Amino acid sequence: MLEACCRSPVTLQRDLKRARIVLLAADGRSTRSIAKEVGVQPRIVSLWRHRYADHGLEGLQDKPRPGKQPIYTKTTDKRILKLLDKPPPQGFARWTGPLLAEALGDVDVQYVWRFLRSHKIDLVARKSWCESNDPNFTAKAADVVGLYVAPPAKELAPQIRTVA
Repeated sequence: MLEACCRSPVTLQRDLKRARIVLLAADGRSTRSIAKEVGVQPRIVSLWRHRYADHGLEGLQDKPRPGKQPIYTKTTDKRILKLLDKPPPQGFARWTGPLLAEALGDVDVQYVWRFLRSHKIDLVARKSWCESNDPNFTAKAADVVGLYVAPPAKELAPQIRTVA
């Protein structure tokens, strides 16, 4: 198996070096001579020799490495999207990055902006023609829209002139 790994043109270089180390060690070569031939430090040769001796072929695979857990997850993303579906706070015409971060409470504003950019969400483009800070705006807008939907009967009809 190790010889096939060494002959394969698609073997990763790190796997090739590990296989060569084990094969040369099986031939009875010293750690220093293997290190010189493969081009690594003697401690690397010792590491892979011991890992192969202890675990066989499985020992030549990389161990999972611990890493920092992400602070924000998919649930954070869903919370941002859910908040965008709600109306903005009283006194604001639309959501902004800082408003979203403040409403979420535990999310940094920079992450909010990164998330919005990655999903191509433009908060400025979300504004509507019916934005107003007037508390009676809804009633006034309903009156105006009502005139367009059902115009009054005594409306002055525009006069059409024909040119002869």
